[in-house]
This record gives sequence, structure tokens and C-alpha cells, in this order.
Amino acid sequence: MMSQLKITLVRSHIGKLPAQRAILNGMGLNRRYKTVELCDTPEIRGMIRKVAHLIKVEE
Repeated sequence: MMSQLKITLVRSHIGKLPAQRAILNGMGLNRRYKTVELCDTPEIRGMIRKVAHLIKVEE
């Protein structure tokens, strides 16, 4: 079983680049303070790096 990451959107995506909005939508984060649990994969880690200033990650 892969470890899970708990990701919470803490800053709004309004006014951000379209690529950053697409990443957030791809992770299922479409409103502030929404939390999702995703598997800890290299793909998800790359997405987290691109929008690290907008989210909070817990292991």
C-alpha cells in the first residue's frame, strides 16, 4: 500500500496562471480549504512542487 498525502488548498487560485489552475483542478482542489488524500507518487510530488505556495501538505 502506498502512503497517502493529505493536501489542503489554503490560498485562492484566482489570478494564478492557467497551468497552476489546471494542476489544482487535476488534484481535485477547486475551492479554498478543501482537503484531498492522494497517493504519494512522483507525479503528485511534481504537481505539489508547482503549486507549493498555494497548498499545505501533510503526510
